[in-house]
Amino acid sequence: MAKGRVWDLPTRLTHWGFAALVPFSWWSATTGRLPLHRLSGYGLLGLLVFRLAWGLVGARIARFATFIKGPAAVLAYVRGRSAPALGHNPLGGWSIAAMLAALALQLGLGLFSVDEDGLEPGPLSRFVSFDTGRAIAHLHHRTFWILVALIAVHLAAIAVYAVRGKDLVTPMVTGTADLPDGLVATRVAPFRTAAAVAALAAALVWFIAHGLRF
Repeated sequence: MAKGRVWDLPTRLTHWGFAALVPFSWWSATTGRLPLHRLSGYGLLGLLVFRLAWGLVGARIARFATFIKGPAAVLAYVRGRSAPALGHNPLGGWSIAAMLAALALQLGLGLFSVDEDGLEPGPLSRFVSFDTGRAIAHLHHRTFWILVALIAVHLAAIAVYAVRGKDLVTPMVTGTADLPDGLVATRVAPFRTAAAVAALAAALVWFIAHGLRF
């Protein structure tokens, strides 16, 4: 099999950004470093907005329409009857969607959360009462473990593939992998598209970080 491009650079950078900032957010929260936790949350929010938009207008392999499949496709994959494909398999595609949804929930709750002293509230906490903000903060702590569980499943799947002789990590670092017969390399999206999406994500995060005030 010939080697070819599988993962485009924006998708890879977003992936590793999530991988770095999720544990950093956990560490900053558990050690009481709330200013760092807030900044990490903004970073994750920017990455999430970018990834969601990139799933609509980015490289074909990164688009949700490419890897979010219906029940028939998932069942065919589970039974070993699906054709080889680049990127996420039908089951893995839903795993990615679930992790993004859990992260969106976690970030959304964090925006309205209020800490015990009210000194480091979320940027949108002004829209709720103190007691409501505290209740949201408790929920924010609990739902984090949903995200952790999904990440654990994701890592377990990577380990299973590794045992079977398929390396999923290196292609997400280098962007290239062995291409099964009949498949061609991924076509990347123009740089201007990535720049525009990144600018949109940064602007939205800035707007939210300032409490939806101009």
